[in-house]
Amino acid sequence: MTDATTRLTELLGIRHPIVLGPFGGLSSVELTATVSELGGLGSYGLYGYDAERILATGVALRAATSAPFNVNLWLPLAKDAAPAPDAFGRAVAAVRPIFDALGVPVPEAPPERFLPPFEEQWDAVLELRPAVASFVFGVPPAQVVEEARARGVRLVGTATTVDEAVALAAGGVDAIVATGLEAGGHRVAFQRPSEQSLVGSVSLIPQVVDAVDVPVIAAGGIADRRGVAAAIALGAAGVQVGTAFLHTRQSATTDGHRRAIERTAAEDTILTRAMSGRLARGAANRAVREIEEAGAIAPFPMQNWLTGRFRAEALKVGRDDLQSLWMGQSARLAIHDDARAVFAELLAGVPG
Repeated sequence: MTDATTRLTELLGIRHPIVLGPFGGLSSVELTATVSELGGLGSYGLYGYDAERILATGVALRAATSAPFNVNLWLPLAKDAAPAPDAFGRAVAAVRPIFDALGVPVPEAPPERFLPPFEEQWDAVLELRPAVASFVFGVPPAQVVEEARARGVRLVGTATTVDEAVALAAGGVDAIVATGLEAGGHRVAFQRPSEQSLVGSVSLIPQVVDAVDVPVIAAGGIADRRGVAAAIALGAAGVQVGTAFLHTRQSATTDGHRRAIERTAAEDTILTRAMSGRLARGAANRAVREIEEAGAIAPFPMQNWLTGRFRAEALKVGRDDLQSLWMGQSARLAIHDDARAVFAELLAGVPG
């Protein structure tokens, strides 16, 4: 391995510089534990989890592996607060045909709260005390950094631009994921609008490496040994891989989602706010098209909660055309259905 990869593996307590992308809503204990047991860093997305569920997940992870693992939290953005008074009604009108198609009642009003408070989640993570905690959509507050250090928890931030990476390094994180525009799922920009933070991996990775003094983990478009070798050649200390692992049978997604990953070309993935109110990359399906055509998308987290009401029913009845089909631009390179095979392929790209 290179000096950079060795620095990362020693920092995180892992054998190989391969990190599982955390999936908000699609993480599984089995997949997280599998990657950790293989010597990488298994990750588990805690989006929407309250304290009780976080602690229960931690118990399950510790029962499945004694190796280090990472849990991921979304930081709240100030702009998420106070949507326009008519936002809910307009968004409901836009998705009503989808609710009708599923025979599900349309919500009459939003809930008192859309998500558990970040402070509640973080207190539970501190009690869980994972080897690594990672964050998206911002720089962890100074108190979070101090509390993590006091408990020996390594912190990883996520950047979509060089300026975001610099802010994360100044904020005290131990490593940074530099995520290019090719990546699947949400664009986790936090300094500028996501549409103004679309930098490709080949450009982003070396510039972030040059700008910060902490290890950089490359993400976005990496699905096989070629992507790993390229990322490390660009200066990355390791890689974070999502879609290739999401395609495996160990993930918590559906067979329909796996089939969509197999058949969706790079140019057919799209960036959309339709499903959550935040920009995210995935396959265009009926739900995305109808919501975008209606032209009324509520801000996050209201939109995500609203579409979640029909997505839950669509999952029960196997309607993949009405679910979120997140994936990156290298989806067609996700050819393995076993996480062990994916890991072996990625490891073949690590020097030495």
